[in-house]
Amino acid sequence: MTQKRILIVEDERKISRVLQLELEYENYETAVADNGKDALQMILNTDWDLILLDIMIPKLNGLEVLRRIRREDEITPVILLTARDEVYDKVNGLDLGANDYITKPFQIEELLARIRVHLRKPHVKKEEGPELSVEQLKVNTSTRDVVCEDHDIDLTPREFDLLVYLLQNKNIVLTRDQLIESVWGYDYFGDTNIVDVYIRYLRQKIDKAFHKDYIQTVRGVGYTIKDPER
Repeated sequence: MTQKRILIVEDERKISRVLQLELEYENYETAVADNGKDALQMILNTDWDLILLDIMIPKLNGLEVLRRIRREDEITPVILLTARDEVYDKVNGLDLGANDYITKPFQIEELLARIRVHLRKPHVKKEEGPELSVEQLKVNTSTRDVVCEDHDIDLTPREFDLLVYLLQNKNIVLTRDQLIESVWGYDYFGDTNIVDVYIRYLRQKIDKAFHKDYIQTVRGVGYTIKDPER
């Protein structure tokens, strides 16, 4: 079996060395970058099966590295490492395309488990679909254009994916767990309140902006978009 290749992007040498030793013991091939610029070059010039990316690294921070990775590569799984247990960092990282995050200090067994899950999962691009709509809200899944009452709406990638899934399941009440599994992935390990955060973002940009109630809350269950014509 071909060894899986993991890049460790971490500027704290003790941590990167421990990670490298543990991963190599598990039969992974590894390399280390201790700053964002070197990491970006290694990522763009070499194929990796997974990237462990610390947020607080010199020269180019981890979130900017992630942003640039996703311009070229939508598939390679990225797990963020951060010492800051703040919702903003988690949301921002996931929104930029991270597959997962783990907060320092962490147990190596948990990190290894998350790595195994992401390496098992087939990371493929989502197929393009038809135009989705409800009333004056229209979404083109091919061009990723979102329009309401002839006004363009600027959504982040994660906001777009969440809106698309809600529209694909109109008139069905979706639980937070269903939304996380379908939009964030079944291997997402974070809090389920991330769904509430993104629903709030969508409502701010769509419902409040156009004085509509497209996204409805079903208390104690989850969220839905209802088709008024039904």
